Amino acid sequence: MTTGSALPRTVHVEHCMGTVFSIDIRDEGDWSAALANVVEWLHRVDATFSTYKNDSPISRLGRDEISLTECPSEVAQVLQACDAVTLETGGYFTARPGGQLDPSGYVKGWAIERASDILREHGSNNHAVNGGGDTQCAGERAPGELWRIGLAHPLQPGRLTAVVALRDGAVATSGTAERGAHIINPKTDEPATALASISVTGARLTLVDAYATAGFAMGQDSLPWLESLPGYEGLLVSASGHASWSSGFTGAAGA
Repeated sequence: MTTGSALPRTVHVEHCMGTVFSIDIRDEGDWSAALANVVEWLHRVDATFSTYKNDSPISRLGRDEISLTECPSEVAQVLQACDAVTLETGGYFTARPGGQLDPSGYVKGWAIERASDILREHGSNNHAVNGGGDTQCAGERAPGELWRIGLAHPLQPGRLTAVVALRDGAVATSGTAERGAHIINPKTDEPATALASISVTGARLTLVDAYATAGFAMGQDSLPWLESLPGYEGLLVSASGHASWSSGFTGAAGA
């Protein structure tokens, strides 16, 4: 729909991948074709990579029912990229948590970033694509106004730990608030429990999301690791509720 405000705005909400995606476009024009392409892309990713669908290529590959060459080409590309992130994170990110093939820690961010690229290809310079709290922003929400993304407190419903302001940037959060202790520490093969959440910011959501997953598995050690990554910042909330953040993090921390 297009709102009646002075600023052009087209918003679409789509249920996919077990979460809610919100596409917010702040450019003039008819975006129905672009949105149709984004929606088709998101559902194609879900059909290919969902570990909850028994007939998805990633599920069948994990059960050795098909080979990698029998999967859509994106599967090999994603798994190769996951292997690279595993090396970059010292093994704290993995597409095989607990020995089970599951690249979900990479796929959602990658899908959202690609959705933003689709909108750019259709001519949108100002938009935000949000999936389950992970967001890729392009341009500005209004002339001279950055996109502002609230980070929910993982232990105190209704409270924010920070608000990050982004222009052409991304933010992703990994934590226990919605799904409990579901992220496996590959070093121990046990659920990571030191943190309640970690939020990471950077330019592109694919790596931002993967780094958030890796950082959650690292626990408090993720803070000096993030400090070593040019262009990335982070906010940690410990299991006890204590907040800490990297030196370049500019959100209004409130924990």
